[in-house]
Amino acid sequence: MVAEPHAGIPTGVHVVLERAGQVLLMRRAGTGFFDGQFSLPGGHVEPGESIIAAARREMLEETGLRLEPGDIAPLGVVHRLSDTNRIDFFVRAGRWTGEPRICEPHKCDCLGWFARAALPADTVPYVRTALAAGAGPWLLELGW
Repeated sequence: MVAEPHAGIPTGVHVVLERAGQVLLMRRAGTGFFDGQFSLPGGHVEPGESIIAAARREMLEETGLRLEPGDIAPLGVVHRLSDTNRIDFFVRAGRWTGEPRICEPHKCDCLGWFARAALPADTVPYVRTALAAGAGPWLLELGW
């Protein structure tokens, strides 16, 4: 008997950077997915790529910030039902090199630091829930 292959589950990584009690958020634009809403820097984990490698790549591509693997720590996981079954890993970077800037203006139209207690009203709902979950580790199941 031949086993049927499992359908892949889209996997994302989101990076939490905090400075002076504020978290770095980007407003999505032009992607067709949560456009006009604030989210953490991050994106899809590519085939053959680790979560840490994806976090480093996405931060550099989106914000120009460089992260070292040893400065990245796990926070939690969100398993959510969205347009499909999705898994999102949330990590925290304790240090980084550079100052954040918008490096992909075709995907982001605003970048800023926001207090956790005063996130923009238009923050992606599952990102808001994850940020409220605290220091971790945590596992959230949303939309089921």
